[in-house]
Amino acid sequence: MEKMKFETPDLTSENIEKIAALFPNCVTEMRDAKGNLKHGINFEMLKQMLSPDVVDGDECYEFTWVGKKAAIVEANKPIRKTLRPCPEESKNWDTTENLYIEGDNLEVLKLLQEAYLGKVKMIYIDPPYNTGNDFIYADDFMRSQEEENEQMGMYDEDDNRLFKNTDSNGRFHSDWCSMMYSRLMLARNLLADDGVIFISIDDNEVDNLKKVCDELFGAINYVATFPWRKRTAKSDVPFGVSQDYEWIVCYAKSENFVASVEGKERKYYETPDFPGKPWRVHDLTKQTTASERPNSYFTIINPKTGDEYPANPNRTWAITEETFRSYYAADRIVFPGDYDFLNIQKPVLRYWKEDDVAKAGENFGRVPVSTKLAEDIGMSQDGTKEITELFAGKVFSFPKPSSLIKFLISIHTRKDDLVLDFFSGSATTAHAVMQLNAEDGGHRKFIMVQLPEPCDEQSEAYKAGYKNICEIGKERIRRAGEKIKEENPLTTQDLDIGFRVLKLDDSNMKDVYYAADDYEQQALAGMISNIKEDRTDLDLLFGCLLDWGLPLSLPYTSEQINGCTVHTYNDGDLIACFDSNIPESVVKEIAKRKPLRAVFRDSSFASSPEKINVFEIFKLYMPEDADDIGKRVRVI
Repeated sequence: MEKMKFETPDLTSENIEKIAALFPNCVTEMRDAKGNLKHGINFEMLKQMLSPDVVDGDECYEFTWVGKKAAIVEANKPIRKTLRPCPEESKNWDTTENLYIEGDNLEVLKLLQEAYLGKVKMIYIDPPYNTGNDFIYADDFMRSQEEENEQMGMYDEDDNRLFKNTDSNGRFHSDWCSMMYSRLMLARNLLADDGVIFISIDDNEVDNLKKVCDELFGAINYVATFPWRKRTAKSDVPFGVSQDYEWIVCYAKSENFVASVEGKERKYYETPDFPGKPWRVHDLTKQTTASERPNSYFTIINPKTGDEYPANPNRTWAITEETFRSYYAADRIVFPGDYDFLNIQKPVLRYWKEDDVAKAGENFGRVPVSTKLAEDIGMSQDGTKEITELFAGKVFSFPKPSSLIKFLISIHTRKDDLVLDFFSGSATTAHAVMQLNAEDGGHRKFIMVQLPEPCDEQSEAYKAGYKNICEIGKERIRRAGEKIKEENPLTTQDLDIGFRVLKLDDSNMKDVYYAADDYEQQALAGMISNIKEDRTDLDLLFGCLLDWGLPLSLPYTSEQINGCTVHTYNDGDLIACFDSNIPESVVKEIAKRKPLRAVFRDSSFASSPEKINVFEIFKLYMPEDADDIGKRVRVI
């Protein structure tokens, strides 16, 4: 019986396999640190395979920095971690589809790769701006121990080191770029094909951020940079210039991304000559001169009346004479006098509503987005006021106003889409998702990810009882959700204001450091189970969800069957039983339900014949899936 791995995918190995399928001559053998043979890539050969010319030398245009290669390695490196559920810190655990995840976002993003690959419609992040005072995540950028010891740092409640990236650091920009590169690498994988990412940033790193995104998302998928006014002008500023704007850099996953906002309703006419076929009119001229478009400089003649409409030499027709004839034959040309309700002095073009709907699809009734944000979008002071009113005190510095994030969500997501923020801070994004859902009846879901950075002991937040940022974020979601429902009682009965709390932790499985001969007899008793003693059934269940790539927000039930606890996730996507000495009757009952996946403890079966019997039972009750049973039934 196959065991579950409980390890994130080895992205490097997967990429090597993909390259091997395309370019087998670029795959070679090399030895790892232990001297074992493994597959590797002959990059010189690969470069030559991808070039129509002879590759000679290293000259090329690229954006690089000290630690870039290490950042790529870090992003691809598998980890043995898990997300442990915390129902006691959650809200509406059993019914909510929202997630709040505590932990280093690099590791969390790795854990989400299987379950949420290509499923996130929008990502918004507000990462550290690298001002010299921001705490950034202490990834392994190949520093020596001496270098590590020199870093003045702080630790979160899980002993993860945080450090200030001061401008005296010789790798001031490099460290920030490395931190962002590895995370954006993984984040891109989670985006849907028509997904989009918005990144808030200031002047310190906006240029570097754009270069990083050009490389990861492709320069062709750069959408726009939105200028956001964060404050009114200050007088006491360097050089006498007040930097009142920050930037929201936007990249699409692919060309399938289209932004839009609700536009003014177009006027369509219903007339007796075209029953059941509404239409609108549009200007038939174009802002081009006769010399620029000579084929569009002609006189239109109304075939019915003989009236002539010469072209303006400074604003020609938008069509050619040949196109005019085809449009007229298709009833696409409307002349003055055709309809009494139209006050027109020259021919116009007719558009059918059915054609507009077919062309626009789900964007029908919407219009393109301007990078000029509305004045009521909110500034920093509005974000501060918003959270201060919620908490009756200033518990978080410089939060974005939820109105800003709500606008960004509204320009692309639809009512059932998933929104991710892996630098969630005070959880403004969650607040914005709930508010937008309340306004348009949507069922958007959110995933918030935040490192539990400790609050300064002198801060108002700490004095109010919030020891880390995660405690602030979770409490904000609770308060904001209740406030939204109170203010909109008639439209928010079904509004999801809950969230499941999951916390990053080491694997549920015990680590084996020694060969069997190295263990003393008295230690063998502790090796009967390979699962850590402090792990619950719920821990194991969610560990299996991660390993199998199932969403973490779906409903599940637990029941007693012949003295054993059986967990059913999402009506049979997974059925698990982690009890010891599981009787055959329980295995049969699970098999009868024909789950897509089933999992048991390895230690639940005393011998190999018992494990084989499990397979045979599933084959008996699921004969149509007999060939796949080995993949669908596993042990931990």
